[in-house]
This record gives sequence, C-alpha cells and structure tokens, in this order.
Amino acid sequence: MAETYRVGLLGHGTVGAAFEQLLAERADAIAHITGVRPEVTGVLTRSRGDFEEILAGSDLVVELIGGIDPARDYVLRAMRAGKHVVSANKLLLASHGEELWSTAREHNVQLRFEGAVAGVVPVIRVLQETLAGAHVERIHGIVNGTTNFILSEMARGGTAYADALKRAQELGYAEADPTDDVTGKDAAAKMAILARLAFSTPVTLDQVTYEGIEHITGEDMNYARDFGLALKLIGTAERVDDGISVRVHPAFLYPGHPLASVNGSFNAVTVESEAITEITLSGPGAGGPQTASAVIGDVISAMIPPASTPETTASLPVVADVKSAFYLAMEVDDEPGVLAQVAEVLGMQGASIKSVVQRGLGGQARLVMVIHPLLESRFYGAVQLLARMPFVRSEPRAIRVLDEEFND
Repeated sequence: MAETYRVGLLGHGTVGAAFEQLLAERADAIAHITGVRPEVTGVLTRSRGDFEEILAGSDLVVELIGGIDPARDYVLRAMRAGKHVVSANKLLLASHGEELWSTAREHNVQLRFEGAVAGVVPVIRVLQETLAGAHVERIHGIVNGTTNFILSEMARGGTAYADALKRAQELGYAEADPTDDVTGKDAAAKMAILARLAFSTPVTLDQVTYEGIEHITGEDMNYARDFGLALKLIGTAERVDDGISVRVHPAFLYPGHPLASVNGSFNAVTVESEAITEITLSGPGAGGPQTASAVIGDVISAMIPPASTPETTASLPVVADVKSAFYLAMEVDDEPGVLAQVAEVLGMQGASIKSVVQRGLGGQARLVMVIHPLLESRFYGAVQLLARMPFVRSEPRAIRVLDEEFND
C-alpha cells in the first residue's frame, strides 16, 4: 500500500468541501501517478480543528479560508515550518504575494495557487512553465465567472441586471453578497497576480484600476447587437512604453476577438507575445468542483515539485492613461446640427467617430457611437465638455471597446 501524503485543510466552505470529496475520490489515481496517497488528515473551520495540530500532522497545507486574516498568518507559519502550501486566495496573493513567495523561497517550499485566478483554466502553470521563455506583451482575461454569467444572461434574453444577478445566486455562481464580483474587485486581484507573473514585476491590488458591471443596462445590450459587439468584463495587463497597465472594466468586443464568444460562467484568458502570436485558454470559472480540481492539480504538482515562484526581475511603473476605443451613449435634443457639434467637441480632443446610431425619442434623440482609439484622458475630457453642452439631456455614458480582432 502506498505511503500516506498528509494534507491539512484550512476552510471547509463550498470549495473546501468539494476539495475534500474530490481528493478522496481521486486518491488511488494520484497514488498511481506519484507513488504516495494523499489524504486529508485535519480540517480547520471556525468551530472545529486546531491549527497547530493540523500543521504538525501534515506534509502540505491547503488554504481555502479566503480573505487576508487569519489566512496570511496561517500560510506564513506553514511555510516557515517547512510545509508546502496550496491556496486559492486571490485577495491574499494580490495584496501580500511578494512576502509569501519570498518566504516560500527562503524555506525551500512551494506555494502554488492555480485555483486563485481562473477556476480550472491552467493559466498560472502556462505563464510559469510553458511560456516562461516568452516575452509576454499583453493578457486579456474574462476571469470572473459570476459577472460573465450575468452579462451573458442580459445579452441572451434581454434580462435586467437585477434579475440576472438573482439567477446567478440561485445557481450558486454568485455569493449572497456579490460586491467583490460585480464591482470588479475580484477580477482586479486576479489580474494583479497575472501581471506579476507575466512581467516579473511587483503588482498589488491597489495598483489596479477597476470598475464593475452594476450600471450596465438592457439598452447597452441592444446597441451592442446593433454594432455586432459582445459586452464582457475584461481584465487587461499589458506593456505600455516602459511601464505596464493593469485594469478591469466592461468592454465591447468585436466578433473576431477570441473572448467575444466566451459565455455563461466560463473564464478565458488570451496571452499575446511576438513569439507565439496569441493563445487562448478557457474553461469553467465559477463553482466549487471546478476550483477544487485546480487545487488538486496544485497538490499533485507539490508532491512532485519544481521550485516555487522566483523573485521579480523588474520594477516597471504602472501606467494609468492608455489608449482605448469607446462606446459613447447620450440623450440629446433632436435638432439639426447636434451630431455635428458632438463631432466637433470630440474632434477638439483628437477623437473621431467610427460608427454612429441615432434613434428618435419624441423631442429628444439617443446618440450611440463607437469612437476610434485615443488616450483615455483625452476621451474623458471630451465627455466632460459634452456633459455641459445645452443640448445634452443626460450624463453621457461610456464603455471601452476592445478593437483587436484575430484571424485564424
């Protein structure tokens, strides 16, 4: 009989319970691969278990508590005790990653975290191993299954945001408190981790600009269909001149973009590099069993190890003002010359219109247009000017557009 490989489990929520069950089901198969049989030998929750006992009786610790405290303390103590650690805690890694990875290197243990970013999609392993020799230029990601499900529901059936969110909660894709998901904070933490790995430079959550989907309307979805676009919550990490930009926001995508057809609770990440052009990884991103599968993959990797995450090799500045195309919607007086004045104001800031749709609303009209790429500061400067024009009847609304398309 194979020797037991002892796993201490911290946290027994949706993912923790799924992990324990799946590990028991797959233990024999893992033993065949690794020569040792993994077994959960202790579980810590708020009401049961003792951390010191679990630590002493484990070869590896799986942290699925979430949040910063006490997770950070437990992870550091485990690694200082010579234990490998597997975590799916994106907030912890995005806030204290450098401290944690440094501790792992110092004590010659592994800290693995595939489940922290995109569910079962193996983007961490691809960046750290498969593409370790590539000079990554840009990453685009749909890295939050909850928001992707909500936007897919809104696009498919004309469902209102509140109803789509309620449906996501009923299916278990959204938490009772979905704030971190719908505001973009969850995705921002994940993009901080991806940027750190892709560009080998320290990136923390507080350096990531993010906005969510709470203000997306059915009208936005209708106009997306008019322009042949898909609306997604997109995370971007890219090189900009001598720095990097890391951000999360809703964005329209043209059909040729590989993320445009990623629907439901699926996650997907595109990685762009001159050496590889572009690759896309996709798979389920929300749900306990999916994340648990990624955690088990990390456990197996720790049982047959390479080294842990290396030190950063660069210290690139984070660039806030980058170029983007935009969707712009506003309600205006339905009078001759209004469109020409809008175009003039945009032109003053260097913005030009790619396409436009106008619909009458009695004595008013709704103008919806797509603007060619320009610096965001210039575009929002034009929006502020437009908001003060006497013919504008509501606050202009803007959503970014990703205008890249990839050919087969």
